[in-house]
Amino acid sequence: MPDLRELYQDTILDHSKRPRNFREIADASATAVGHNPLCGDRVTVYLRLDDGTIADVSFVGQGCAISKASASLMTDAVKGKSKSEAHGLFERFHKMVTARPGDPVDTSLGKLAVLSGVCEFPVRVKCASLAWHTLEAALERKQETVSLE
Repeated sequence: MPDLRELYQDTILDHSKRPRNFREIADASATAVGHNPLCGDRVTVYLRLDDGTIADVSFVGQGCAISKASASLMTDAVKGKSKSEAHGLFERFHKMVTARPGDPVDTSLGKLAVLSGVCEFPVRVKCASLAWHTLEAALERKQETVSLE
């Protein structure tokens, strides 16, 4: 079994310690709240949509390094994308983190591929995917808290 330290690559640590887009958006078009009771991660995702395009996206919350880094990388990846492009990115990201160890990594995911090692640690999949599920809820304007139990 791989060593958990292998997950904490430089990019993950950087995004965890200095998360991008870590702020509230005062004029958000949509928000959603997510919670991972297993790890204690909590995240609120803010979106400002302009004609179906994610004009701005941010998050606030607390969580482990994987959760915070994933949220940071996610906001960079979906900014400027259409709702359908963001949904497609979510699908590809989720497929990557739930893949079998050793499966090929979707290189079109760019920096998000640094989280591909999460698939080797099933308990960390929810940490990596919490912000993504919360983004999906915001895009769909769901009011209930996303809980990954």
